[in-house]
Amino acid sequence: MQKEIKLFAGSASQNLAKEISKTTGIPISKSSLIRFADGELKIKIEENIRGRDVFFIQSTHPPTDNILELFLFLDSAKRASASRITAVIPYFGYARQDRKDEPRVPISAKLMADLLAKSGANRVLTMDLHAEQIQGFFDIPVDHLYATPVFIEYYQKMEFKNWIVVSPDAGRANRVRAFARRLSKEIPIAIVDKRRTGPNQSTVVNVIGDVKNKNAIIYDDMLDTGGTMVDAAKAVSEKGAHEVYACAVHPLLSKNAPQRIMDSPIKELVVTNTILLPPEKTIKKIKILSVAKLLGEAILRIHRAESISSLFREVKK
Repeated sequence: MQKEIKLFAGSASQNLAKEISKTTGIPISKSSLIRFADGELKIKIEENIRGRDVFFIQSTHPPTDNILELFLFLDSAKRASASRITAVIPYFGYARQDRKDEPRVPISAKLMADLLAKSGANRVLTMDLHAEQIQGFFDIPVDHLYATPVFIEYYQKMEFKNWIVVSPDAGRANRVRAFARRLSKEIPIAIVDKRRTGPNQSTVVNVIGDVKNKNAIIYDDMLDTGGTMVDAAKAVSEKGAHEVYACAVHPLLSKNAPQRIMDSPIKELVVTNTILLPPEKTIKKIKILSVAKLLGEAILRIHRAESISSLFREVKK
């Protein structure tokens, strides 16, 4: 007998959770978040979840209260005897810190994985990890989705003529190659060769590939300060690209990133709603696509113990 499904929404992903609820037909269950005068959080699940299949939707972008809220909910669900607890994390924070690249630094992504399991998660559903190897940090199952199908559906409505897909750095090249192949087998790729000089700081050295007189789409998994994306846009524009478009899954848009995008050669920036953009960051160049249908289908398949490989499998490289 299949156990009843319960869907909960964290404060960072309320709007996305409502969309997922609408597309799946699963109502959002009740929980409450109380904040004491000193900022301390208290979570309470307002429904019986004993023996239920629980899904909690919460992205873990700043502030860090979003992460803490996730951990507290997982612990409360575990102590309330939920049958299975799945942490649905559309944006997985600290994914950039996936290795010990200098002395005396933590591997923060690994610590996040350990804390999720310790808090009570039996399974994790996430999207476009900054580094795929983070899946190996977990001792519990991880379902890793890609937003590629959402972007493909959008861009395929445009008339493809003389296009090229651009990787903003060498590390994204494999994903960009797969993305270009999904768009059309005839679309080539280019790679922006950059040198990282510090956190959120990089310098473009060269553009590998012919972008002259082509319409360029710069593809990346996340957009933080916008420096890498804007530098790549300027580089391909200076190399003679006709028009420059960009897409990024997770729109962090920190500091003055929105203004950087506005002042850049980028004609349109397409992002997803894994992170809710406040009004002050929703500039006219930005187009927001929803990943609710993709996440909702994954949640239903996990609940029914069905394969979701077709949802997270990228095109063979």
